[in-house]
Amino acid sequence: MALINRQKIKQFLLAGVYATPEKYLKKKGVKIGTGCHIRACKLDAKEGYLIEIGNNVRISQNVDFFTHGGIYGLRIRYNNPRFDFFGKIKIGDRTFIGEGAKIMAGVTIGSDVIVGAGAVVTKSIPDNTVVGGNPARFICYTNEFYERILIYDLQSGQMTDAEKRELLLSLPEDRFIHKQEIQIPIDSIATTK
Repeated sequence: MALINRQKIKQFLLAGVYATPEKYLKKKGVKIGTGCHIRACKLDAKEGYLIEIGNNVRISQNVDFFTHGGIYGLRIRYNNPRFDFFGKIKIGDRTFIGEGAKIMAGVTIGSDVIVGAGAVVTKSIPDNTVVGGNPARFICYTNEFYERILIYDLQSGQMTDAEKRELLLSLPEDRFIHKQEIQIPIDSIATTK
């Protein structure tokens, strides 16, 4: 028996109604600049008009936008059924947001920012920075990241998929990015044995 992936079904249905995620978001009131590429993402609120996306922004799929927080319990605890709060979300130009990131109410993400996949953005991010993690934290400046990965540049940005495949399968291991091991404190190693 096949499992039903509700997100895939929703994306399929939305694609038929709105043609692109950008059109869906615009219908919800999101202001979107020019040259953007947005994969299927999720507005966890009806207040799309509180979100503004700059020019040439790339948003990967499964990114969540929250314009208000989880205050249901507070309404009950403090017997205040009308209690509510909201925050605008603003994303600057030439910013990339990785898959599965969560952008919280009141956050401003600057221009030329890279938000890593799965990051939970609870604070505003200044221009020209790379962030990642939960909660999102500073990793480096965008220019540092560019310089760091420049040695791996393959000039494949405008190749067809077939050309890129041929190139990637022909390369030696040292042409690919390799990540460092996680640093584990020595006293932690001793306690696990």
